[in-house]
Amino acid sequence: MPAITGQQYIERIDALQTYISIDGEVVTGKVSEHPAFKGVMQSQARLFDLQNGQALLDKMTYVSPTSNHRVGMSFLQVLTGEDLVKRRIAAREWALSTHGLMGRSPDYMNTTLMALASAADYLKDKPNCFPEHLVKFYEHARENDLTMTHTFIEPQVNRKKFYFEDEEVIIAAKIVAKTSEGLVIKGARLLATQGGITDELLVISTNGYDEGKGFAFSIPSNTKGLKFLCRQSFVGGESTFDYPLSSRFEEMDAIVVFDDVIVPWERVFYYENLEVANTFMNISGFQAYGLHQVLSRQIAKTEFILGVVQSIVDTINIGDYQHVQQKVVDIIVALETMKALLLKSEIEATRDTFGFIRPDHPTLQVAIHVFPKVYPTFTEIIQLLGASGLMSIPSEKAFVADDGDLEHYLQSFKDGGKDRVKKFRLAWDLTMSSFGTRQTLYERFFFGDPVRLASVLYQTYNREQYIGRVEKFLKYDCS
Repeated sequence: MPAITGQQYIERIDALQTYISIDGEVVTGKVSEHPAFKGVMQSQARLFDLQNGQALLDKMTYVSPTSNHRVGMSFLQVLTGEDLVKRRIAAREWALSTHGLMGRSPDYMNTTLMALASAADYLKDKPNCFPEHLVKFYEHARENDLTMTHTFIEPQVNRKKFYFEDEEVIIAAKIVAKTSEGLVIKGARLLATQGGITDELLVISTNGYDEGKGFAFSIPSNTKGLKFLCRQSFVGGESTFDYPLSSRFEEMDAIVVFDDVIVPWERVFYYENLEVANTFMNISGFQAYGLHQVLSRQIAKTEFILGVVQSIVDTINIGDYQHVQQKVVDIIVALETMKALLLKSEIEATRDTFGFIRPDHPTLQVAIHVFPKVYPTFTEIIQLLGASGLMSIPSEKAFVADDGDLEHYLQSFKDGGKDRVKKFRLAWDLTMSSFGTRQTLYERFFFGDPVRLASVLYQTYNREQYIGRVEKFLKYDCS
């Protein structure tokens, strides 16, 4: 089938009847009508409708090499530099639709799967590895426009580098049996964003010291024994006046519990191979391709934040203050830096050992090192500029009942009371609500621990040529 529509997405997820628990209650009926998921599923549906619209069809889709159907551009394998540009343009269109606030829009996981499938040859002839399963699932996901969530990490029981659980107490998901049907998985994993509202769960364990915890597979979200245990919802309410962002873009995060889940052999990509578990994610180009998509989204998000900040500046007329100008410029500098890094990654792209073009990884490592540091400053800037205005934000109901006092006393240099509050409620939901603070934490750790990321960059960035320049200079005799 071709790239799906929004209605098809909603109907498909509703039909799964996935096990989802939230606030101690199992979701029954249509998940798309549940208050915690309604808004984000509607926003996700709009993304699918966007890719089917005639105006963006050529930007958002391409012709499948196997079916001749139009499929999502985020599944496109990168054979040329032009393919990278096509992927960036498509990622930007979806990011603009969500203002970069949905970190797990479908193109992120589509990109992940594409990257893994592009390196499937690495798995050939290795023990307990099935590259043909990976490629087949990639093609299945592409041709059916599947949505996916994922779990890459284990529960935070013990953060020691090498931690072995008691054999009788299983917490982190592990293989407990192998049958003719497939692997049997028991335990839990974190942190499935959009858990329960996707077609599939992609599981990749990089636990490279315990064979029982090293595996990769994908299974339908409604697989028997699979449970999504959700955190408290950060949707403040359905009013887009009161909660302009959380009512639309609250993605939800879930603990994934495997209660003796059987993973069919045809869905297993690898298992019980320490070398592969330790290396495949890096060798696959997951980081390079993933960061290329992530940076496209973060740029759109930064543009939105700049718009929010300038709206505050204009509505209360503080643009003449130099400290205000400096704060706005700090956001502009971050924005243009990230845009430059994204383009540089494409300009310096190279062909990998599997024959595909990858964006320059070191460049993207720098970008992902920058953004987690600057994003919390964006939150601080909005709070500093908004000040008490971020607390003087009556609800929509208050304005409905207003006899004129709120409209009069909350007016600003540029706006009437209601319009001014609308802007400040947007800024509040972005930075101070449960949804907003989750956004800050999310961006801090989006691609992992910033300290670990810095260590990886230190260890992998090629500095030999610069050392050589210094040594050559010191040996130069000018006498």
